[in-house]
Amino acid sequence: LHHKYVTSNMPIEHLYIARVTDGLILVASMEHGPSSNNEKMELFKSQAKQLLKKLNPRSTSKMSIESNPYVFHYMIDQGICYLTLTEKNYPKRLAFLFLEEISKDFEQDLKAEYGDEWLRTVETVGRQYAFIKFDRVIQKKRRDYADPNSTANMKKLNDDLQSIHNIMRKTIDDVLDRGNKLDDVSEISKNLATESKKYKWGAKQLSFMALVKQWAPLVAIAVLGLIVLAIRFLW
Repeated sequence: LHHKYVTSNMPIEHLYIARVTDGLILVASMEHGPSSNNEKMELFKSQAKQLLKKLNPRSTSKMSIESNPYVFHYMIDQGICYLTLTEKNYPKRLAFLFLEEISKDFEQDLKAEYGDEWLRTVETVGRQYAFIKFDRVIQKKRRDYADPNSTANMKKLNDDLQSIHNIMRKTIDDVLDRGNKLDDVSEISKNLATESKKYKWGAKQLSFMALVKQWAPLVAIAVLGLIVLAIRFLW
């Protein structure tokens, strides 16, 4: 038996594609239903833009950020951020599968137009919404992913072997109110691991020194005895 997900007709509200280095929005795609016109959606648009501005090359590659009654999910690939806003009860794994497909299609679309220079084009483009025509692809993908209970989407969830448990989860207040950049926690982990190794090496050195201190007098007496015996034997 499969879990039944309860969502609206269009649970994926927004999708943004932006450059990580400066937050420049390359594509913005909105849900064109009634909810897209209310003031609440304007708040989420503002939050999305603030989130994109806080990203940097050290940011963790995947994160979910709660902003009731929705959740922002983002992933970073090759210096490009794919950020979507979904209903809170929309399955997290499906949201990231959606972003992964968008990422692959965006790269494919740009390669078809710019060839090997596609990434260079993204890195140097100077105007916002430079690739807005990609919205046609996003709109189709959004429809494909609209119903998490569809046969196709249930199959995607069953076939997806990736673990989402290690994807960091924060609240919008955590991210926006503290004024901190979304730095990669893996850097902190690496630093902790390095310090741990230093501590272990220091502990080993202390242990060795303690052994030397304990046994040095006995070793010295034994060596001295051997020298005395050797002298007597030779003379």
